[in-house]
Amino acid sequence: MTLVSGWGRFPVVDSEVLRPRSFEAVGEAVVTGSVARGNGRAYGDAAIGSARTIAMTGFDRVRSFDPATGCIRLEAGVLLSDLIATFGPRGFLPFVVPGTRFVSVGGAIAADVHGKNHHGEGGFGRYVDSILLRTGQGKTIEISREQNSDAFFATVGGMGLTGVILEATMRLRSVETGWIRERVISASDLDAAMRALEASCSATYSVAWIDCVARGRDLGRSLIYLGEHARIDELADGDDRFPAGNNPGLAVPIDLPSMTLNRYSIRAFNELYYRMGARRAGGDHVVSLYPYFFPLDSIKDWNRIYGRRGFLQHQCVIPEAGARDVLGDILDRVSKRGDASFLAVLKKLGHGDGLLSFPLPGYTLALDFPVKGDILNFLDEIDRLVVAAGGRLYLAKDARQSRATFEAGYPALSRFNAIRKSLDPAGNIRSKLSQRLFDEV
Repeated sequence: MTLVSGWGRFPVVDSEVLRPRSFEAVGEAVVTGSVARGNGRAYGDAAIGSARTIAMTGFDRVRSFDPATGCIRLEAGVLLSDLIATFGPRGFLPFVVPGTRFVSVGGAIAADVHGKNHHGEGGFGRYVDSILLRTGQGKTIEISREQNSDAFFATVGGMGLTGVILEATMRLRSVETGWIRERVISASDLDAAMRALEASCSATYSVAWIDCVARGRDLGRSLIYLGEHARIDELADGDDRFPAGNNPGLAVPIDLPSMTLNRYSIRAFNELYYRMGARRAGGDHVVSLYPYFFPLDSIKDWNRIYGRRGFLQHQCVIPEAGARDVLGDILDRVSKRGDASFLAVLKKLGHGDGLLSFPLPGYTLALDFPVKGDILNFLDEIDRLVVAAGGRLYLAKDARQSRATFEAGYPALSRFNAIRKSLDPAGNIRSKLSQRLFDEV
């Protein structure tokens, strides 16, 4: 047995970890209590088997690519980082990327990850045409919107619970460069931030960093980052058409003491970050795609900043109609605690595609908290606000929500469960997350 955790390093649990080298061996590895795991970037317990975890990063080959259409077939263990590094210089990028490029294609499908463009272009699964799936009952099937469509829409966003994703066929976006034309907007409070995001719906990419310790009239003050893919004629003389990747130049070599992140250090960081960002507001700047999409990837093992006990990310989505009041309430409570994240994110979302896809039309807020004190009770309080507003929590980031919170937020759950059972009647595919939220007790 091996101690395994998600990126948040909470919880840490025992699981047998297998690293099969063939699809046949993957099938043999699927026994009761198995689930696939990509690169381990789910924050909680979604990619940890209740008994056995099947590591898939060894399956990292591209099967075919058509430069005329951008259509690519690849194994599930391919990382987005490798996809970007290989095909970016050829003029192709994924349509959707999350906040880190170190996720596998299989994991991105299973979580139906979303990016800074969900409000206009949807999630990762929207650009997946077909999936080769190994079900819990030992069958390998091709699924798509036209073929085995129920299984397809249950697998996109299904957190790996319909089977092991072996391969996928998906579409890449054609781009002229690997640069982003960025515009920064400074918002003095939450109302101004939400107005700016609403007014920027036509932008391809938009995201707001929120100062989550600001209070009073500054509550919710933000920096909004808008982005478009830069054309070749917008680059400065001497700029390569595709920039080199931002390999981590810094690293967190040890688990920092819990006292490192406190209301004073976070407040000082946020003040500096806001002031520096506000100075750049107004004009357009051409920046590399790496810091724009993946700001934390430049720091190796940044999750160790939160200390040995790890951290929890709370990411919720609130329907648009009631979002302002609920988000204001959440931020007010968080600012009074003073121990939330230095990188809090607010985005607009559209409709999700999978049965259990996280997005719905509204606003999503992501906050990190070190695991200490009464944080679990505090997050239960926040959950109640989210549920009352008709919102829900992101399963790929979750490590502790209750079954009642989960069931209240996902109205398609009964249909998902029926499809899951048809694919895996013996219940072999089970994760620590499914034990906590899905499986019969």
